[in-house]
Amino acid sequence: MRVFFIGFGQAGGKIVDMFIEQDRRSGTQNFRGIAVNTARTDLMGLKHIELKDRILIGQTVVKGHGVGTDNVMGAKITADEIDSIINAIDTRGTHDVDAFVIIAGLGGGTGSGGSPVLTRHLKRIYREPVYALGIIPAPEEGRLYSYNAARSLSTLVNEADNTFIFDNSAWKNEGESVRSAYERLNDEIVRRFGVLFRAGEVGKSGVGEMVVDSSEIINTLRGGGITSIGYATSDVISPRTKQKQGFFGGLKGSLKKKEGAEEVLIGEDKSAKIIALVRRAMLGRLTLPCDYSTAERALVLMAGPAEEMDRKGVEKSKSWVEENIVGVEVRGGDYPLDSTKVAAVVVLATVGDAPRIRELLEIAKETKEDVIKSKERRSSMFDEGIEPLFD
Repeated sequence: MRVFFIGFGQAGGKIVDMFIEQDRRSGTQNFRGIAVNTARTDLMGLKHIELKDRILIGQTVVKGHGVGTDNVMGAKITADEIDSIINAIDTRGTHDVDAFVIIAGLGGGTGSGGSPVLTRHLKRIYREPVYALGIIPAPEEGRLYSYNAARSLSTLVNEADNTFIFDNSAWKNEGESVRSAYERLNDEIVRRFGVLFRAGEVGKSGVGEMVVDSSEIINTLRGGGITSIGYATSDVISPRTKQKQGFFGGLKGSLKKKEGAEEVLIGEDKSAKIIALVRRAMLGRLTLPCDYSTAERALVLMAGPAEEMDRKGVEKSKSWVEENIVGVEVRGGDYPLDSTKVAAVVVLATVGDAPRIRELLEIAKETKEDVIKSKERRSSMFDEGIEPLFD
């Protein structure tokens, strides 16, 4: 899949920078991207996005110092300078793009306010789908960040063709501050979505038995709403390791054949490994914790060495996922990679129940009520001739 990434704000820019680095290392050249920000220092800190693709906006308003947590200002600046952003995208080239992906942290100002505005304009101009990848803040990052995220998310979901969510609070370790964990969390995002977005492109490892191309991903995401991603990996087992596991690992029901002095596990062993990985991916830690049974569509993607892929295993995994979600559309396939690991990615599209989203919307409602009450108190103080300490 050929993806055009737009990193909006500090978090979005860093993540797109990592996607570009990953793409260069893989040699596939599937990704291109730009970074947009109101803060000059954030743009200068990027390493892999070319300087000409780092777009500074709002310079006449905030002088390159950013908008802080003011996402209303972030939205206004984006709307005022939307032409310069679109021109930068056109200059980079869009003729062979399968989809646009806008990435932003939703708790701050620039990405939170600007990403819905850019999404709306891109959908008006291009026929390709426009997806958003929003990072929602942990509660300890502050009530204002949660309020910003809720306001941004409600608009973004309505504008984008689908919105992937990564929840910081579900991924930080016990006792770890979110700020110290940012680099690790960003790496988790790039690893998962990198496998998904690279699917379908022919690499050095050839073409899979059951190819997942861009149309499969687009059709899975076509219903809009919020999507969560599951991911699990397993080390590739060499024939000699398999022999040892056969003696000591207690593997039962596996078919074996003699090849010289080695026993190689075949057939059911490969299928069982794939099914187990898919179950781990879906039942484990998702990018957004949710009730997976409420997903309307799903996609199962296996990635790893071609010899580790198995059509029967993928088909059985698809059937298992279909039995466990409310929808009936489950697509699947494999993507051969030159790797020492096998990875399973499960896309749970258009989920209907996510506790963290409900919590965010409740925080936004309460915060809005507090703001209204504060304004009413100020108005009352002025009416009584009392000067407030703070404006």
